[in-house]
Amino acid sequence: MKRQDIEQKTEELVSDIIESGGYILWDVEYVKEGSDYYLRVYADKDGGIMIDDCVKISRALEAKLDAEDFIEEAYILEVSSPGLTRKLKKDKDYERSIGRLVLIKLYKAQNGTKEIVGRLKEITVD
Repeated sequence: MKRQDIEQKTEELVSDIIESGGYILWDVEYVKEGSDYYLRVYADKDGGIMIDDCVKISRALEAKLDAEDFIEEAYILEVSSPGLTRKLKKDKDYERSIGRLVLIKLYKAQNGTKEIVGRLKEITVD
């Protein structure tokens, strides 16, 4: 199964857990680091997510993943906050970040820098 398919299926499985707990799903990623595979779920909530919230999500998701058993490789499940360095990938991520400070990393330097920090005021979707 492809990485994107694993992430999408996991997002589908965790969505009920997230919604019923009043959480916000920030991202799901399935990555290989060294010889280990990691399935990471990043969740948040108003006021910030706590370790007990992560444990609750992890246990509920683990039961669903075991029942579905669609990931062939052995993996490590991690549930955490997206942290201060959260990546903005989807339109909803940008919408949630309006009014917040963001760090933009550029591939090519502009005005002698590859990083720009600023407050996100608005987004425009074409």
